[in-house]
Amino acid sequence: MMTDTLDTTGIAADNVGDTMRAAVVTEFGAALQIAELGLPLPGHGQALVKLETTGVCHTDLHAAQGDWPVKPQPPFIPGHEGYGTVVALGEGVEGLRVGDKVGNAWLWSACGDCEYCRTGWETLCESQRNGGYSVNGSFGSYMLVDAAYAARIPDGADPLEVAPILCAGVTVYKGLKETEARPGQWVAISGIGGLGHIAVQYARAMGLRVVAVDIDDSKLALATELGAEVALNARTADLAAEAHRATGGVHGVLVTAVHPQAFGQAIGLVRRGGTIVFNGLPPGDFPAPIFDIVLKRLTIRGSIVGTRQDLAEALDFYARGLIKPRVTAARLEDVNDIFDRMGRGQIDGRMVIDYRDES
Repeated sequence: MMTDTLDTTGIAADNVGDTMRAAVVTEFGAALQIAELGLPLPGHGQALVKLETTGVCHTDLHAAQGDWPVKPQPPFIPGHEGYGTVVALGEGVEGLRVGDKVGNAWLWSACGDCEYCRTGWETLCESQRNGGYSVNGSFGSYMLVDAAYAARIPDGADPLEVAPILCAGVTVYKGLKETEARPGQWVAISGIGGLGHIAVQYARAMGLRVVAVDIDDSKLALATELGAEVALNARTADLAAEAHRATGGVHGVLVTAVHPQAFGQAIGLVRRGGTIVFNGLPPGDFPAPIFDIVLKRLTIRGSIVGTRQDLAEALDFYARGLIKPRVTAARLEDVNDIFDRMGRGQIDGRMVIDYRDES
């Protein structure tokens, strides 16, 4: 946490100062404080990164409010969509050099030795550390990364666009894989926000046909622009009837929305034998009609971000020009306003903090 990593005397490097600016959660539910802090010192296997941008994820808002059962410990720095340049290396780092472009992610590190890590499910590791949650994140001008888990950013990446790929992108890409839908089959994407508008693009790039579901007509218009063939307003449409009329029932549903009703609605969208995948984390539970689940042989599963391999694949889709997040640049000082707008559902696409103009 912050008291472990930021109370340092700095490091000796020509291109690194001895302080950094960061947005700090000092207590749950309070406004984040913009503070001047000492630079973190990279430990064994770690690298110090000078940030250029960071996306703002709904998880960051949950972290700042202490919404989830397992809570971070204030004070801490949120953020897990950070992009920047390696400026210093700790001992034992292999595969990274000063000057490399990297990003952090929700999966900041894992043990590498448990059954989950050995079998390609490192995102289930019980000893994992999470960026901007149990480890300080990217809401600051510098951050630390674990060199073994830091995302390698493809050449030519746009600093604003690539940041959301590090969480929103890999999360929906992995979620779509978890639907097990094949090219030519239908998927419904529920919630066309920061995650959902990227999910539409990944689905299309993966050869899937898309039904977009939201309660905002402007977001549905964006989904249509991005390639959704069917757009349904959950406030006004008979979702199940219209989805089945248009598609015969979708083969998979990816729920990115954070409203509990979206989870129950997903069961009506899917055809027999289909798979429903949850990305969103709303408060409370949702009704699960066991009769329908059993009789229709439905699969319901959660999907949590993605592994390093999933992230490399998600970044490759972006590097090939198949994914283009809709982003709006902001300053670090705007973080509390961003959280307020996010909580009200007033953000289109993804907000990205841009550090490049800071002195």
